[in-house]
Amino acid sequence: MDWDQLELNPKVIAAVKKAQINSAREVLNLSVPDLQRLTKLSSLDVQRLLKTVALALRRNTVVTALHMYQQREKFPAQHRKLSLGCSVLDGLLGGGLPLAGITELAGRSSAGKTQIGMQLCLSVQYPPLYGGLGAGAVYICTEDVFPNKRLQQLIAQQQKLRTDIPGEVIERMKFGNNIFIEHAADLETLQDCVGKRVPILLARGMARLVVVDSVAALFRCEFGARDSVGRARCLQSLGAKLHQLSAQFDSPVLCINQVTDILDERETAHSNFGLEEEAVTPALGLTWSNQLLMRMMVHRLPAGGEPTETAGTSAPGPVVRALRVVFAPHLPPAFCYFTVNAEGVKGLKEVPSGTEVASGPPVLQKAPYQEARLLQDGPAQVRGARPATPPSAAPEPQPPSG
Repeated sequence: MDWDQLELNPKVIAAVKKAQINSAREVLNLSVPDLQRLTKLSSLDVQRLLKTVALALRRNTVVTALHMYQQREKFPAQHRKLSLGCSVLDGLLGGGLPLAGITELAGRSSAGKTQIGMQLCLSVQYPPLYGGLGAGAVYICTEDVFPNKRLQQLIAQQQKLRTDIPGEVIERMKFGNNIFIEHAADLETLQDCVGKRVPILLARGMARLVVVDSVAALFRCEFGARDSVGRARCLQSLGAKLHQLSAQFDSPVLCINQVTDILDERETAHSNFGLEEEAVTPALGLTWSNQLLMRMMVHRLPAGGEPTETAGTSAPGPVVRALRVVFAPHLPPAFCYFTVNAEGVKGLKEVPSGTEVASGPPVLQKAPYQEARLLQDGPAQVRGARPATPPSAAPEPQPPSG
């Protein structure tokens, strides 16, 4: 150990060298009386020596939030974000996905989860000047085959979507060459992929984003209702590996998740902001929730008239969706609206007419924990939905006649 690099009195450093103590391990293994005898130092000098050596060896020191804010250059992962490629969505997320930790994106089928995941795989490849990380992405599929045709469509439309980036920058980029696709048909393959193959790509700087689509599919197939203990241990193991990847390589991890129906109507307002047809909650329970840094959910909103998509034809007007923040350490609960078109995922500054959305300020809304609704109060305008009846308006039961 180079004693001259430590903040010690030159007299103490000279005494340690004279005693032929060459490593910090030797200092910490000796008692105070032994150190005094070998170095001929006072008790106070020996205590200072032990404290200085211990601080030099401690890797993870306690850091306050104020210290991180004041020294941003020393903590880039806590301040840099990965852009979603849309200013409206980035505004909702405070700049984009955080680089540290696991972010979950949950929702029903066809809600737009995979579309957001693929758009992030393109956005991460841009230079940091344009919200990217200058590297590729790893996309792990556990359910369906990777939608390569849709990816090629998104690549072809990048200049229309990313108007904030010069065209020559986009033309020089080889998006398809920097997306590494893995298919995991069982949990053993998924664990092997996350533990062995993905770290190699991250260590070489070839990728800076990991997307798992979806995390719930394999657990639902391989674990029954009675094997909750084994499932919890496997979830914790997977979460620990993903956290290690994110922390070691400063890379965001996006886990797409399925949803389950809520049976208790009292929990609906807390979980889905009052959507009558979206009484759902993310799958895998509390064990998986504890692994997350941030949770988002996506919803398809009903149109004002006929269904927007029928077999073989598409009704005019985009299908409006909602992206909301359920919890995050740096963001309040809020939501915004977006659409998915040929160009990709685009946040809405104005909601198209005929779409049932919340009253009040358009587009970006803070979401209170209670009584938050995406549907207007009053008579239900959605087919099959029932209006909410306040307790005071509920009819009183009448005694049976006769």
